Amino acid sequence: MSHVQNVHVLAATPYLTYLHSKIRDKRASQKTFNAYSDQVIRQLLVKAAELLPFHEKAITTPVGDTYHGCDLTTGICGVSVIRAGESMEPEYNNMFPGSPIGKILIQRDKVTKLPSYFYSHFPADIAHRSVFLFEPMLATGGSLIKAIETLLENQVPEQQIIVVNFLASPEGLDRVITRFPNLKIVTSSIEKGMNEHAFMKPGIGDFGDRYFGTYAG
Repeated sequence: MSHVQNVHVLAATPYLTYLHSKIRDKRASQKTFNAYSDQVIRQLLVKAAELLPFHEKAITTPVGDTYHGCDLTTGICGVSVIRAGESMEPEYNNMFPGSPIGKILIQRDKVTKLPSYFYSHFPADIAHRSVFLFEPMLATGGSLIKAIETLLENQVPEQQIIVVNFLASPEGLDRVITRFPNLKIVTSSIEKGMNEHAFMKPGIGDFGDRYFGTYAG
């Protein structure tokens, strides 16, 4: 895979495998699915945060001593690809309280599998912020490419975009990173591939439907 240095996969610890075992189980209730997904999302956001630019900042502690710490160099903005991406907003808000969230609506045709852009809304200064792009599922890569193009059209530099992703297919990952070599992607798993319906294997089903309780089975 090209540009592997820009793909950051969570360490395959037994605990992460345990979380995935809970989430991937087709019998998991919405409550179970969400509770364990949120824990993975938190790990993804922490990993993504480690890729942000920081600068040194000294602060005074309650005992009057100096702590040589750091602060974010730029503001941050989360951007959700509606609606699965919105599952990542609560943990983002916990980690970066008061930081804005933008939205992008892209829908994939169920027959052709091709994505269509419908809507986006961002803070006016998004081009000067680091952007977390929330897209849990990276299968063919078509929807994510549309979302990235939308950010680029709004003057967000490619190197300031960090995709926060739950599962990725090797094909989709390679397609996105090859097209956007300065992009960074954080994921919890690179899957084995896709089936004839463009669902990843072993997969998780439709993340948005399962997280928001509209999954039929």
